[in-house]
Amino acid sequence: MQKEIIINSSASQTRVAITEDSKLVDFFVDHPEKRRMVGNIYFGTVARVLPGIRAAFIDIGLKHDAFLHFSDIGDRLEALQNVFDDGEDEEVDDNIDDDLDEDEEEDEKPEKEKSTPKLHKGQEILVQIIKEPVKDKGVRVSSAISIPGRFCVLLPYDNKVGISKKIVDFRERRRLRKIAREILPKKCGLIIRTAARGQSDELLKGDLKYLIKTWLELQEQVKKNSPPALVYKDLSTTVSVIRDLFTKDVNKVFVDSKKIFKEIKNYVDFIQPDLAGKIDYYKNDTPIFEAFNIEEQIKTAMGRKVPMPSGGHIVIEHTEAMVVIDVNSGRYAAKKDQELNSLKTDLEASRELARQLRLRDIGGLIVVDFIDLEDDKNRKKIFDELKKEFKRDRAKIAMLPMTDFGLMQITRERIRENILQSTQEVCPYCNGTGLLVKQSNLIHEIEEWLKRYKLEGRQKSLILQVHPHLGRSLKQGFVSTLTKLQYRYFVKIRLQEKEAISPQSFTILSAKTGEDLTEEFS
Repeated sequence: MQKEIIINSSASQTRVAITEDSKLVDFFVDHPEKRRMVGNIYFGTVARVLPGIRAAFIDIGLKHDAFLHFSDIGDRLEALQNVFDDGEDEEVDDNIDDDLDEDEEEDEKPEKEKSTPKLHKGQEILVQIIKEPVKDKGVRVSSAISIPGRFCVLLPYDNKVGISKKIVDFRERRRLRKIAREILPKKCGLIIRTAARGQSDELLKGDLKYLIKTWLELQEQVKKNSPPALVYKDLSTTVSVIRDLFTKDVNKVFVDSKKIFKEIKNYVDFIQPDLAGKIDYYKNDTPIFEAFNIEEQIKTAMGRKVPMPSGGHIVIEHTEAMVVIDVNSGRYAAKKDQELNSLKTDLEASRELARQLRLRDIGGLIVVDFIDLEDDKNRKKIFDELKKEFKRDRAKIAMLPMTDFGLMQITRERIRENILQSTQEVCPYCNGTGLLVKQSNLIHEIEEWLKRYKLEGRQKSLILQVHPHLGRSLKQGFVSTLTKLQYRYFVKIRLQEKEAISPQSFTILSAKTGEDLTEEFS
C-alpha cells in the first residue's frame, strides 16, 4: 500500500492530507484564527463543582469554562498540586501496567467512577485539553497530565509503565520494558508508543530526555504565572501529524512550503533521522493538492451526498443530537436478486462509511439506515465488515448489531471538530437550517405591522429597509404591492434595498427622525 502525507500551506491556512493508494483517508486543517488546542496544558481555578452531573467547570481563561468530568480526574491530583504548592512530592510505587493501547489511555475504572474527588471553588488546578470546543460548548479537560513525544508519553506523578498493544512481539515488549525501567525518572510514569518498535536505546533515551526537560520548564511556568494561564502549548497541527502519524509505513511526505519543510526536516532529523530522506519539497507550478487529486476528493468529503462506484450513494446529515446516514442503492437496484444486491450495496457502503467517518472526523452518536436485509447472516456480514474497517481508525468506536429495521447505532470518540465545523460557518441568514421564510410571508408580516401602526402611529412617512431580493417582489406587478400598501394604510413608504439586511427580516424607520420603529409595532 502506497501511503503518503501531502502538506499544503497558504497565507490563510495549512492543510494536511493523508492518502492510501492515492485515496484520501485523513484530512487536517490548521487555521490562524483557530489553532489546535488538544494537548495544551493550563493552570486554572475551579469555577464550579456540580456533584449532580459528576463534573466541575474550570476557569482557564477561555470564553467558556472548561468541562472536567470526575472520570477525567487523575489519580495523582494531589501530587500535581505540589507543582504549584511547593509541597513534598508523594512517593510513587513501581506497579507496571503494560496493557495500554495506542490511545495512551486506560479504561475507566468503576472505583474511580464512584468516588467523589475533593474539589472546591477557587482551588488551583493543572488541566490538559483532551477535546476541542464545539459550537457553544467549551473544551473538555483532564487533570491526568501527559506530555507526548515521538516514541513515548511522559506521565508526571503516575505509577504505570505501558506498552502499546500494537507491539505484539514478546521479545520486543520485554526489551522496551527494560529500557523504560532504566531511563524512567522517579515519580513519573511512561507509555511506550507503537513508533518505538525496533528503535535504538539512544533514540528512546533522547526522546525521554526531551520530555523531562519539557516537564521541568512547564513547572517553572506554573510557578511564574497566576491562574488562569497557558503553561504548555502542544505542537502545531502539521508537526503533531508528523510526530504521531509519520511512521515507517509512510512512503513519502510532500510539502509545498519552504518554511514548513525546514521545520519538519529539523524535527525529524532530531527525533528519527532515518526517516528524513522521505521528506520532499514540492517545487512544481501545479498546486500540490491538484497534482495529487486531493482537492476534488475534499469537495466530495464536504458534500452531503457521497457517490459509490456501484452507482449507489450515502447521504450524511448532521443534526443537533446525532449524525444520520442513509444508504441508497441508486441504479444498482435494477438487478434481479434483491437480497444479494442489497448485501453488495451495504458492504460497499460500510467501507465508504468507515472512510468518511475517519476523513470527516465525525464523532458522537451516529445512526446508519442500511438497505433492508432479510437474512440474519447477511446482517452479521455488515457488522463484521464495519468492525474490520474500523480497525484502521485511531478513534475509539463502539457499535451495536443491525436491527430488524436495518438501523445500526455507532458511537465514535470526538477529539477535534469535524471537517465541516472547521472549514465552514453557519449561514447568517438561515442559521444553518437551509430554509428561508417565503417572501409572501414576509410581505404579510409587513402588512400586519402597518395595521398595528395605523392604530397608534402618528407619522405619515416611513422608510422600509429590505434585502434587494424582497425589494424586487414588493415592486412587481402593474400596481406594485408597495403602492397597494401605501393606499390601503394611508402612509407614504420609501423603499431602501440593502444587501446587509437579512432576506428573512425587514426594518421600518421614521422618515422624519430616522428612529427605528420596527420593534415598537411588531
